[in-house]
Amino acid sequence: MELLLNRIRALRASSFARNSGWMIVGQSLNLILQAAYFILLARLLGVEEYGIFAGAFAFAVIATPYSSLGSGLLIVKYVSLSAGNFAAYWGNVLFTTLGVGSLITILLCLIAPHLLNPASASLILLVAIGECIFRQLIICVSQVYQAFEQLRMTAAIILMTSFLRLMAVLVLASFLHHATAWQWAESSLIVTALAAAAALGIVMARYGRPQFDPRIILSRLTEGFGFSFAGSTQSAYNDIDKALLSHYGMNIANGLYTMAYRAVDIATIPITALDTAALPRYFRQSREGVESVVVISVRLAKRAALLGIIMSSCLFFAAPLIPRIVGSGFNGSVAALRWLCLIPAFRGIHQLTGSAITGLGFQRYRTMAQFGASALNLLLNLWLIPRYGWLGAAWASLVTDGCLGVSNWSTLRYLQRKIL
Repeated sequence: MELLLNRIRALRASSFARNSGWMIVGQSLNLILQAAYFILLARLLGVEEYGIFAGAFAFAVIATPYSSLGSGLLIVKYVSLSAGNFAAYWGNVLFTTLGVGSLITILLCLIAPHLLNPASASLILLVAIGECIFRQLIICVSQVYQAFEQLRMTAAIILMTSFLRLMAVLVLASFLHHATAWQWAESSLIVTALAAAAALGIVMARYGRPQFDPRIILSRLTEGFGFSFAGSTQSAYNDIDKALLSHYGMNIANGLYTMAYRAVDIATIPITALDTAALPRYFRQSREGVESVVVISVRLAKRAALLGIIMSSCLFFAAPLIPRIVGSGFNGSVAALRWLCLIPAFRGIHQLTGSAITGLGFQRYRTMAQFGASALNLLLNLWLIPRYGWLGAAWASLVTDGCLGVSNWSTLRYLQRKIL
């Protein structure tokens, strides 16, 4: 019996290692595609048009977690427990994302003229349709494969989207020496819609058609909204600074700052890969006892923090390459990236510990921490951006991610002491 249990543990460990490996390979390739995409897009738009698009994009992304009402994470949780739940939960995904995503798009179009500068506000309809509906469907498809621990396909879906966006930039650049933010918003919407259609076809060919069960939608509404609220708080503290830079009309500063922030996002990809592979395992392990989840999560958080420190060091020393790669107009991004370079180290802690808190069934603690981080970030940005521009946004981001890392780590250690 003991031999059998050891064999099961070995198989689970190898499965996790394989899935982590697939995600790291996929995310590494995605890193290359995204880096090429951001470089070409920045050169194509220039710093001001890039800042105009960044403002519209950040404003839309803050609301996108509500488009699916957490139905993607509900799939990860309940389909990973029982594959027979797929059809009903997949129907939930389609119903909520298409319906709620459309309502959010309309709401954003009504609000944007009052909060963004006119240039960014004019892009909201195109950006919101792409991000609140099509992009959310793609994310939910990737979460289906995450639930089945088929992370090779999760990585492939992510790669497909990045590849199509890169192709769109190349096609646009082949016809235009310099593009406007509006032209890119149109192109981005088209390729995102194509990627969503392809992703939906792939997942339904593999796992079957959805079943629309109103009881599932109603019974999981509160839990799903909790996931959405947590996701929106994360989007808020990641993107409210770009939206506020747009609000104050600082389009050039927004372009410089967003370029540096995108470099940080790319450097965080290996940490995200580890986090993606860990979450469904946390849900399954929690059925057998939360002790093992706590032990595994603490170990993974330490590894992610070390990985984050390595990526932070790389960003600091590589910062001067930005203007050489994307053009001299982005000279200011060097200083911005050096201020922001510590964020991957902070994310390495708060992403892995946050997922462990979710997997243990204490999502409310994570949501409270993220809500506090969002409120802190908003207040800091409202205070600092009018006085210091992008530098104030950078200071706010560092304080927010640092505080969230301390909060999630302290919460997980508290739960460890409480449970063990």
